[in-house]
Amino acid sequence: MNCAIGYPRWTPRAFAVTVRQAVRFLGVAALLTTGNSSEAGEPGSAPPPDIDFNRVIRPILSENCYKCHSPDDGARKSSLRFDLRTEALKPAKSGRIAIAPGAPEKSELVSRITTSDPEKRMPPKSTGKKLAAAQIAALRLWIGKGAVYAPHWAYVRPVRPALPKLRDENWPHNEIDRFILSRLERERLQPSAPADRYTLIRRVSLDLTGLPPTPAEVDAFVKDPNPAAYERLVDHLLQQETFGEHWARMWLDLARYADSAGYADDPPRNIWAFRDYVIRSLNANKPFNRFTIEQLAGDLFPDPTDEDRVATAFHRNTMTNNEGGTDDEEFRNAAVVDRVNTTMAVWMGTSMACAQCHHHKYDPFSQQEYFRLFAILNNTQDADRSDEMPIKKLYTPAQKEQLARAQAESWQLEQNFGLLTPESLAQLRDWEAEFPLALLWQYALERVSRPLTSAEETAQYANPPPAILELIQQPSPVLTDDQQAILSTWYRSHVAPELRPQQDRYAQLQSEIDAIKPNTVPVMRDLEGEKRRKTHVQLRGNFLALGEEVTEAVPAIFHPLPGGTPPNRLALAYWLVDENNPLTGRVTANRFWEQIFGIGIVRTSEDFGSQGDLPTHPELLDWLASEFVSSGWNVKALLKLMVTSATYCQSSRVTPELLERDPDNLLLARGPRFRMTAEEVRDQALFVSGLLSGKMFGPPVRPPQPSSGLTAAFGGSLDWKTSEGEDRYRRAVYVEWRRTNPYPSLSTFDAPNREVCALRRPRSNTPLQALVTLNDPVYIEAAQALGRRMEQASGSSADKAIFGFRLCLAHAPRERELTRLLEFYKAARSEYEGQPEKAEHLATDPLGPAPEGADLPALAAWTTVGNVLLNLDETLMRP
Repeated sequence: MNCAIGYPRWTPRAFAVTVRQAVRFLGVAALLTTGNSSEAGEPGSAPPPDIDFNRVIRPILSENCYKCHSPDDGARKSSLRFDLRTEALKPAKSGRIAIAPGAPEKSELVSRITTSDPEKRMPPKSTGKKLAAAQIAALRLWIGKGAVYAPHWAYVRPVRPALPKLRDENWPHNEIDRFILSRLERERLQPSAPADRYTLIRRVSLDLTGLPPTPAEVDAFVKDPNPAAYERLVDHLLQQETFGEHWARMWLDLARYADSAGYADDPPRNIWAFRDYVIRSLNANKPFNRFTIEQLAGDLFPDPTDEDRVATAFHRNTMTNNEGGTDDEEFRNAAVVDRVNTTMAVWMGTSMACAQCHHHKYDPFSQQEYFRLFAILNNTQDADRSDEMPIKKLYTPAQKEQLARAQAESWQLEQNFGLLTPESLAQLRDWEAEFPLALLWQYALERVSRPLTSAEETAQYANPPPAILELIQQPSPVLTDDQQAILSTWYRSHVAPELRPQQDRYAQLQSEIDAIKPNTVPVMRDLEGEKRRKTHVQLRGNFLALGEEVTEAVPAIFHPLPGGTPPNRLALAYWLVDENNPLTGRVTANRFWEQIFGIGIVRTSEDFGSQGDLPTHPELLDWLASEFVSSGWNVKALLKLMVTSATYCQSSRVTPELLERDPDNLLLARGPRFRMTAEEVRDQALFVSGLLSGKMFGPPVRPPQPSSGLTAAFGGSLDWKTSEGEDRYRRAVYVEWRRTNPYPSLSTFDAPNREVCALRRPRSNTPLQALVTLNDPVYIEAAQALGRRMEQASGSSADKAIFGFRLCLAHAPRERELTRLLEFYKAARSEYEGQPEKAEHLATDPLGPAPEGADLPALAAWTTVGNVLLNLDETLMRP
């Protein structure tokens, strides 16, 4: 199973970017030279620039050469490897040398990439690849300068760089800005002007809470003259409970969280306690290293709490297949594979999936190393069972109180039943002196409203356990003291007439205890002793074709597991957040940057390997990673640093020059602007309409969705009954997430199905999205509620329109915008005044009856205005 990504990592556009990067970093003249390195270095000529292997050469080799000349010995051609310098410099059987340092004219690599013979030219024609002139020149120059290799940049521990010196020392707000401006100055670009305060409060509110500000919040911020007003706003937003609800979305994508088990039948799964754990952890600003360790191995702490155990549901989000006839071991194995891939992708930005079947073709991971990592995760008790065992029972505070009270009273009664006083022993001997089954008969008759036909039936209704029946049938003198005590306790708790009230009360308490149903969540728990599994390399990834046995370890290219501890999940978790780990800090900082700025410093946030993009600002990325770790893995501090930067606070207005020079805004000479996530689009519509519920946590909810009449294969209906009351209007993070049928309006806005971890969501622009926001019942209802808010606002029609506009966009409409809205309102009202039934339908269905005495044509007209406001491009974009 591969982790889902937004789009292919290497596209023609990515290829073009690689060429542009080479041109930018080496200079056009040096790259387009047709001579060799000795010619470039002749006396009187300018010395050639240094070649950065990671930024220029490795991408060329990785994209064009590694597939056939890489670590994968099973697919390697001509026994030639280009990923290792020692291998690339070895003579082939023919005696030719692929790379002759300092002598490109003697290097077979140069000969093969420049030959006019199509049968010999590399890359082969069958690959569809062809080196650009700039890339050929770069390879020549690199070989001429000694063909110096360097470790892959992402596998070298980041070193906190010095802050760059600037020509303009006035622009930066913090350290981030110094790195951004330094690059802009090299590119001879100027930052954009600051965004206005209306834009800024809406931008930062959406980014930190997923919800827009209210008009009152906007006015308070805009009118606040204090220079610290913006920083205070940021601090306020970071403390809101809506922060965790918004940022949980990103983590739930990574955790492949869903409320169903997946595959064909896709049965429901009760795992929402994990979702609530994520929200609470983010709101509490739990250090990211602790957040990591809890999820991977909280159950292995010396004294784990309920929260620690619930956190381990991160890896219980894997799919299970309980369709009849399936092999439990096959799908248990698939779940462990998914856990390996997900762990390395989420924390290390590393694609390990290739190494499941063979040595990785691009990165230094062998198949043996893959299964050594697999071995760390291969010894948990879950085994693709329909009961989801092992599970953790979770009681609410009220349930805990009720349970404790009932158990305490039950315990007191049990102590009374177990008393061995002279009186109780005498009662027992009297009872034993008579025929016991006769007494059982009398006991049962009092509880059954019909005659009993046999001693066996009497015993059945008296319900003595087999051990008691055996004791009853033995003569009293042969019973030991312990047996007498057991028999006495049973007699007093079930038969003794004088204790009938206590017996009835005890039965009632047991019923109350049984009726207290806790929530459950599947958790991780290790196998012990002889039950632990051995791990073997799986040939071609087939769980039935086993090769050599392997033990637990991590890939050799990285630092080793902590010493002095078992090589288990806990050791792996500490390894991931170890200060020597070169990737976790970078990957995590880059992922938060991507959420704030719309694109990562490493654009392929899912892949920091040789096939991924290079960082646009490598020094900034290393500074952010080191700052994040040294802050104690403080997520809110990292986000505050980003959103208080001058870079973030720029206007997003794009000029023709910036569009030409930097269409993707990689250099950040302007503020970020992009479409909101699926959850934000829905939550914002409910929020500005006044419908959004603030209720947090608990079981998933089911807002309105179209009925399809379809069923999952071997499963139940894909349709559902809409939740009632405020559950209908809760935030999207609480919407039931079924893998075979994700909530349609969220899917239309690029939400994944979460069968596997989604590392990066794409941002598409399709007609279906407009159909959702124009016609989906949720958005119609939001438009109706927004229309009622405008109609109920005080003032003229213009005042009402301005109020609605500000609810959606924070700022007031321009005069031209207001004029068009009012013209639209007047035309709509005129139409509905002549069609009262149509007006009532539009104003009330599905929201419900209009307020008593309401002007229905006006409500209908304002509904149409609300629909327009919710569908403005500006409304759907993060400004």
